[in-house]
Amino acid sequence: MTAFKPLIFSGVQPTGNLHLGNYLGAIRKFVALQETMDCIYCVVDLHSLTAQLVHEDLKDQTRQITAAFLAAGIDPDKHIVFNQSRVMQHAELAWIFNCVARIGWMNRMTQFKDKAGKDRENASLGLLAYPSLMAADILVYRATHVPVGDDQKQHLELTRDIAQKFNNDFSDRIAELGVGVEIQMGDETVNGFFPLTEPVIGGPAARIMSLRDGSKKMSKSDPSDLSRINLTDDADTISKKIKKAKTDPEALPSEIAGLAGRPEAENLVGIYAGLADTSKEAVLKEYGGQQFSVFKPALADLAVEKMAPIAGEMRRLMAEPGHIDSVLRNGGERAGVLAEANMKTVRDIIGLLQG
Repeated sequence: MTAFKPLIFSGVQPTGNLHLGNYLGAIRKFVALQETMDCIYCVVDLHSLTAQLVHEDLKDQTRQITAAFLAAGIDPDKHIVFNQSRVMQHAELAWIFNCVARIGWMNRMTQFKDKAGKDRENASLGLLAYPSLMAADILVYRATHVPVGDDQKQHLELTRDIAQKFNNDFSDRIAELGVGVEIQMGDETVNGFFPLTEPVIGGPAARIMSLRDGSKKMSKSDPSDLSRINLTDDADTISKKIKKAKTDPEALPSEIAGLAGRPEAENLVGIYAGLADTSKEAVLKEYGGQQFSVFKPALADLAVEKMAPIAGEMRRLMAEPGHIDSVLRNGGERAGVLAEANMKTVRDIIGLLQG
């Protein structure tokens, strides 16, 4: 083997309602990527336990994420869609990566600091070790690319660190078994079993902010439902939320520089650009000088056009849980075959007795 086969992996946690930010920042990108690469898309139900151990509706939330994948246009026959807990190799590799990663690496993770808060001693071990499981999710398939938002870039860097340390520590064994790829690390060449996964970042609307506060990210945990457009919202609700979105009294500028210091304006322009698959510059070229009384109805019409059909299809799919379960079961079986093939090699590399 002289190179890693290109492969996309990404996952979404089944916690709360999906919203426009999830769609524009992740799911729509998932749909586009499947046209050019092999893709594995996962509902990471084990990750959801780090935020909340006891769930009343984890199964339904898992089905809802799957319904969103399918409604948005992900093809579960050409690609793989499954829930993480079906494939035990994720947890197995995560334990090995717990032994590869250093405690100092985990302590530096910004998300751990944010979620653990001041009472870090009372945070779960799972929350601290979350990035090891994320690395295992990606590398158990030897995925080469991951679409990520700004909040996950640090975790992907850690995934690369874990892969690099594993490759360095076991370079000779990997070469002896003939299962690796030569990777240049500075002046040194190592035999790597795991790729140094690259991020896939970009798009005009990679980060969507709250409709009520342009300084805060759109969130399913925000107490105000008017702060977000849920993927299950109907046409009337979508339109109402856009028209009630917070703005300022000034007209839209004609240049990007004019959005500085205007977070709500920049957010709505970004949403329009994302939905229309264009740039913020192009939106301002069309609407620069116009008041929000003109721009908001245009944005509402566009949002309804793009999002209402997805909401309708999600509702239809959620009414057929048996179909969703069959998609996840089939995807889990296919993912399990790939994961076990790689884990068998990892066990050989480490020296675990098997067979």
